[in-house]
Amino acid sequence: MNSPAVTAAASPVLDDRLPVSGLLALAMTGFICIVTETLPAGLLPQISAGLAISQAMAGQMVTAYALGSLLAAIPLTIATRGWRRRKVLLLTIIGFLVFNSVTALSSHYGLTLVARFLAGVAAGLAWSLLAGYARRMVAERQQGRALALAMVGTPVALSLGVPLGTLLGSTVGWRMAFWIISALTLVLIAWVLAKVPDYPGQSAHERMPLRRVFTTPGVRPVLAVVITWMLAHNILYTYIAPFVAPAGLAARVDLVLLVFGAAAIAGIWITGKLVERHLRITVLASLAAFAATAVLLGLGSQLPAVIYLGMAVWGLSFGGAATLLQTALADTAGSGADVALSMNVVAWNGAIAAAGVLGGSLLETWGTGAFPWAMVVLLILAMAIAWSARTHGFRPGRRNGSTPVAGH
Repeated sequence: MNSPAVTAAASPVLDDRLPVSGLLALAMTGFICIVTETLPAGLLPQISAGLAISQAMAGQMVTAYALGSLLAAIPLTIATRGWRRRKVLLLTIIGFLVFNSVTALSSHYGLTLVARFLAGVAAGLAWSLLAGYARRMVAERQQGRALALAMVGTPVALSLGVPLGTLLGSTVGWRMAFWIISALTLVLIAWVLAKVPDYPGQSAHERMPLRRVFTTPGVRPVLAVVITWMLAHNILYTYIAPFVAPAGLAARVDLVLLVFGAAAIAGIWITGKLVERHLRITVLASLAAFAATAVLLGLGSQLPAVIYLGMAVWGLSFGGAATLLQTALADTAGSGADVALSMNVVAWNGAIAAAGVLGGSLLETWGTGAFPWAMVVLLILAMAIAWSARTHGFRPGRRNGSTPVAGH
């Protein structure tokens, strides 16, 4: 399987030591992607007052960002796959610096939305790049572990993004919150220049057409699992505040998310240990654990102890999702991995948007009690797809390249 540039000649780091500093720079990039996306959600009252708009209009800053990621990921990935990799990575990070700074400076709602859309464009390209970059920095047998480390910024940002925004908004103001993210981005640029190696892009004869990547056996089942799993996840994550309110936890959403985030970090660590040898069974076990958690929440969502237990198991099962799904997708797509991973960005963000609509409809029609049962249906579907993709997509045994050398 020819995954994108994982040959020994391409990488200077191919022994058993992970390039931890470089991989953490990629994790920091993912952290900034998600914090930039979620920051406005914790700042809605301040942004509303500062721009003289309603909180609903301020909330569209999140929508504009997601739309930018959704629309730009595939075309920009295709357009830049011949470019040197660090150049593309730095361009995405500089995009965050510029557009977060414009957001901090802007006093016009229209300009703010444009800046948010363009920040989302940068994120769409970054997400399609990070997994392939992490895999390229190590020997093929270590790609799963490397990706797990590079993805550790994701659950941290998911658990801290909104509370961080709320804290910063109340202490230094919403504009300063965006300036702080810009300052972190400057640090990240220096970090990438110092610790992240550069690689050439794909030559013209290596570039697979979009249609051929999409029709590669196994790609569509993996993407289908991405959509169903992320739909189930985001129905609950998007509406976590109203969901935990009947248990008397409306004022403790920050703690609920902290439990989720801490468990998700543990989930990433566990995934890093399992992904090379047991990718298929880990995917199926994660989905089954999430489905069991949804049933538990459906039966006891008014009990705080059930909520906290559910958050812990949910986080544990979700923490490694990005690593598992992107590893399966990149392995399956081979030399079309970068394009396939850009499709993953579209599927992931599309699921977030769809979950907002679906969750809102469930909330209005049946209330939060309907969430767990809708999630169970989606997760059973995801398990069925993953189970059936035994030949291509989620194969049993060791993943490609993880078989040890004889005598070791």
